[in-house]
Amino acid sequence: MLADWHVLSNETQLTLARAALHRAAESIASQAELLAEEIETGALTDMGGADALRLLIAVVRGSVEDPFAVAGRC
Repeated sequence: MLADWHVLSNETQLTLARAALHRAAESIASQAELLAEEIETGALTDMGGADALRLLIAVVRGSVEDPFAVAGRC
């Protein structure tokens, strides 16, 4: 499999890597959203986590849209 990766052009490798990172970021954000909803519905004890998770979601999704965004401006 690794040998197959090296056969790909640099541009193709970069495109595939970016797509994988985008999918990973969306997966993390989706899991954080589910956890925030669990906290809000009372399924998990609320210790301020829902707001923290929503901040994480905004940062993860914002960094996917603009990887060079300044923190707090996502």
